[in-house]
Amino acid sequence: MNQQKIQNPETQVAKTPQMNERDFINDMLATEKYMTASYSTALNEASNQQIYTDLLAIFNETQNCQRELYNVMFQKGWYGLEPADQTKLQQQYQQFQGYTNQFPYGNNGMMQ
Repeated sequence: MNQQKIQNPETQVAKTPQMNERDFINDMLATEKYMTASYSTALNEASNQQIYTDLLAIFNETQNCQRELYNVMFQKGWYGLEPADQTKLQQQYQQFQGYTNQFPYGNNGMMQ
């Protein structure tokens, strides 16, 4: 199946050995993604409530920054998406629906 990429027209930047606007934003996006993943791990392991609360605030700021950078790259046509194949989505859904009977808790939240 031939699926078209979902992407805005690409904003052209100079292709030189020096970093251009696209390079800088792409680097910042990669850094924010890494930081978001790291803060997520730290949140899972925080044992002190005040540290957890502070980390959560920083995580949210970092996540929002990551989203804003993604939006800039998408608007400038530097980040494209591929539409999901409905058949594959349905297959994955059915596969994971089959896993629900392996969960220790049923739909009512009680141990089975």
